[in-house]
Amino acid sequence: MADKFAACGGMEMKIVIMQPYLFPYIGYWQLINAADAFVILDDVNFIKRGYINRNNILMSGKPYLFTIPVRDASQNRLIMDTKLCFDRKEKGKFLARIENAYRKAPYFGHTAGLIREITEYGEESLTAYAEYSIKRIADYLGIQTAVMRSSEIPKDNFLTGQDRIIEICRCLHADTYINPSGGRALYQRERFMQSRIKLYFLDTRFDRVEYRQYGGEFVGKLSIIDVLMFNPVERVRGFLEEYELNGR
Repeated sequence: MADKFAACGGMEMKIVIMQPYLFPYIGYWQLINAADAFVILDDVNFIKRGYINRNNILMSGKPYLFTIPVRDASQNRLIMDTKLCFDRKEKGKFLARIENAYRKAPYFGHTAGLIREITEYGEESLTAYAEYSIKRIADYLGIQTAVMRSSEIPKDNFLTGQDRIIEICRCLHADTYINPSGGRALYQRERFMQSRIKLYFLDTRFDRVEYRQYGGEFVGKLSIIDVLMFNPVERVRGFLEEYELNGR
């Protein structure tokens, strides 16, 4: 797999490494769009009450947290070994909730089919289900970034934290790593520089990612579902560029 990217030669190779989230917020998609390769970090432990299988939609003018059920959720189990418990009944309830929240949204007709297609995907593996959803939405938005799983990259799996991230960068011959802004306390620029990797943090310009919802006060940082329901694809693509890359 690494050989695929070694062919880039002297070109800059930018990668992003993130846990697989289902219907994440706009910043997640900005990260994917900013990279040449997006690595789904699925060979680390599942995080209960995190945002891997949860996110917020707009309900009655307020954030509403939805959860896609996971079988025997455990922080002692790898994401790649975690299974969904998302049967036909639960999928129907989820889709009904989305319709109730957004059936009057201007782009419901454009977006509902995509959300239904992803929701009804017949896969129990959390990694596979999330990967499918990420690829489908990326395709819908015209994002060309390659997507792969960290569990399929030959590497030293005993490494943890930033050393694991650097190892993946090395395996893919990447010279630039982009992380969400919240990771500033976790990663040391000097450590990446020692490995000849440039480290950047992506700061979303949330003041430029605002749009009309139902006429009330704008509620931001919601699931990509909300963004797609209220905006045409062209405008969402514009939102993907509303960020700053900072070295510190």
